[in-house]
Amino acid sequence: MTGGVPYYGGRFTPAQAYAAAHPPHPPPPPAEGHAPVLSRRDQVEALQHLLDTGVLTQAEFDELRTRVEQ
Repeated sequence: MTGGVPYYGGRFTPAQAYAAAHPPHPPPPPAEGHAPVLSRRDQVEALQHLLDTGVLTQAEFDELRTRVEQ
């Protein structure tokens, strides 16, 4: 017999039986470092949507739009 693995006549070892009954958890999805890059047009459209829904005031919209267009 070679190696340090015990042989149980073709049956699972206790460690193999435990591993079969307790499968490992799948790895978490990789964390993305940055949000996807949007074009300036897409960013302005998103800001316009926020303005239309009342999330932003007109002053906040104007300030953010000047940042995007730079």
